[in-house]
Amino acid sequence: MEQRNPRNYLFLLLKGMAMGAADVVPGVSGGTIAFISGIYEELISSIDGIRPSLLGIWKKSGFKAFWSALNGNFLLAVFTGIAISVISLARGISWLLDNHPILVWAFFFGLVLASVIYIARQIERWNWSHLLVFLLGAGMAYLVINLPVSEDQSGLPFLFLSGALAVCAMILPGISGAFILVLLGSYRTVLEAVHNWDLNLLAVVAVGAVFGLLSFARLLKWMFARFKNITLALLTGFILGSLLKIWPWKEVLETREYEDKIIVIREANVWPGQFEGDPMILQAVGLALLGFALIFLLEGLATRKHSTS
Repeated sequence: MEQRNPRNYLFLLLKGMAMGAADVVPGVSGGTIAFISGIYEELISSIDGIRPSLLGIWKKSGFKAFWSALNGNFLLAVFTGIAISVISLARGISWLLDNHPILVWAFFFGLVLASVIYIARQIERWNWSHLLVFLLGAGMAYLVINLPVSEDQSGLPFLFLSGALAVCAMILPGISGAFILVLLGSYRTVLEAVHNWDLNLLAVVAVGAVFGLLSFARLLKWMFARFKNITLALLTGFILGSLLKIWPWKEVLETREYEDKIIVIREANVWPGQFEGDPMILQAVGLALLGFALIFLLEGLATRKHSTS
């Protein structure tokens, strides 16, 4: 594993916080942030390395060898950042989404659009197979964001499955885990469990999430090892297709009230001129450009770091 100093771990913590901030926004995946910040493959590989054999290393060689084999410092920094962000920013981002949704979505639209270009540039050489897989990924994302929302589900096996699928979406660039829970009809049940501290139900969802995370990380690691360019083309298409979900100007067609929270069930994208209310075009374009530029700023910093190391 890469040798890191305290400054490196501080940057990993900040990247984790950026992932957590993205995961709070329904429709934006922390996996996208992990990819554009340059830690995606190491994150997937480290999660895949969480296996029972690590306990044998601990027993045979001690905790230090176990922690090193786990890549524990990396995982601790990233997941601590995610937790800090979710706990500290969830309320603030929710407030911004409720009061200034166009500006929030515009910023993330620019950021995700730039990430499409960034990831596409990682493919060494485009050919027809890459293009076909790219279109397949875009089509898959389009189908997912247009799936009908299921009715509320509260069965424990279904909640286990919901946790597994939601966490897969969270680490897959494109669609957020919260959006998958809404589609599956288990968002309300999970939200109520969090509010009521229903530890039994939350434990089922958590076990499903761990199962999904470990299984999906193994699949993604295998895909990157064997078919890296194809995998990148698929992810690029998937992120591009998900852009429709975060278009800033929307007309709400159907909502549903969960506890004290209004969840949008169905909406349609509209042009700024068709938007009912202040479209805030100049502010939105400015924030979209800021988000777009931020990706290439991060790329420049990463390139500078590698050139000086």
